[in-house]
Amino acid sequence: MNNLKVILNGIVKENPTFVLLLGMCPTLGTTSSAINGMSMGLATMAVLIFSNLIISLIKNLVPDMVRIPCYIVVIASLVTILQMCMQAFVPDLYATLGLFIPLIVVNCIILGRAEAFAAKNGPVASMCDGIGIGIGFTFALTLLGSVRELLGTGKVFNLSLVSEDYGMLVFVLAPGAFIALGYLIAIVNRIKKA
Repeated sequence: MNNLKVILNGIVKENPTFVLLLGMCPTLGTTSSAINGMSMGLATMAVLIFSNLIISLIKNLVPDMVRIPCYIVVIASLVTILQMCMQAFVPDLYATLGLFIPLIVVNCIILGRAEAFAAKNGPVASMCDGIGIGIGFTFALTLLGSVRELLGTGKVFNLSLVSEDYGMLVFVLAPGAFIALGYLIAIVNRIKKA
């Protein structure tokens, strides 16, 4: 399978947020700003790439009876490393994302890609799948965070684009995540049909 096609597939055809509708907990919980969305997407992408690589390397060594628990141990180990690195090097971001970092372990995107792709393909293709799905997820979270931040505060990445007087508080709060995500999914579906 062409590796570029695998990457593009994860960004467009199998976008975890806009097409597959997976990973909604971090999508809705961390996207109150563009920087939070992008950071969560990048953290998830790092775990996704390395878990796909490791799982594709050990797939023939793991018996079917313990396949899923083994995958979860690999993912949990990578998330723990990521969590410690974030806590050491970007403590403010770590404090902002908080509980959502350990929840990467149970993110259905990561375990789903491990089972559906990494367990059936080689290391390079599996890494490319992780890159594609990770970019698609990061793009979706960053876009959703940008829309929510712009509509809620008039800023994007803390750059003022519109006066804060025109901000709608609902988009910074939880209901705004559902509203913005619903409209973005509708726009993506409309573009796909065109």
